[in-house]
Amino acid sequence: MDQGKPMTGDYEPSGLGFVREYVEQIIRTGTTDGVTMKDRPMVLMTYRGAKTGKVRKTPVMRVEHESRYAAVASNGAQPTNPQWYPSLLAEPIIELQDRTVTRQYRAREVFGDEKALWWRRAVDAFPDYADYQRKIDRQIPVFVLEPVSGGTPADDGTEG
Repeated sequence: MDQGKPMTGDYEPSGLGFVREYVEQIIRTGTTDGVTMKDRPMVLMTYRGAKTGKVRKTPVMRVEHESRYAAVASNGAQPTNPQWYPSLLAEPIIELQDRTVTRQYRAREVFGDEKALWWRRAVDAFPDYADYQRKIDRQIPVFVLEPVSGGTPADDGTEG
């Protein structure tokens, strides 16, 4: 995906009803405001599916620190990673919408001390993550989403 250009292509809605409903609400209202899980705010990731090449949209918990975000691959404490996990590994340039602002980010999986730091931030933002990790054998992956330099917001009318 070119820097500064919105992700285009065939959009494939999620097979999960509640995910489709969240995404439809965000598209309809133009904002992630009001899209919550257990009263905690969410943001919207737009990425390309690793297997299909289609544009996918997935809301994730809002874990933000100094203009960077975490995407926690908890999959609601399921024994496998969410479907978006291999997609971010295959094509790490994504779009993230927080409230009305959409920007490009580069996703990278973090490990060690960096993962521990972001994990604490994630649990602070959504305490259920700690319970999820206790319930499953796999280690929940964490991605840090960093702004793509030179990219411009897709919809807020400003540059930079």
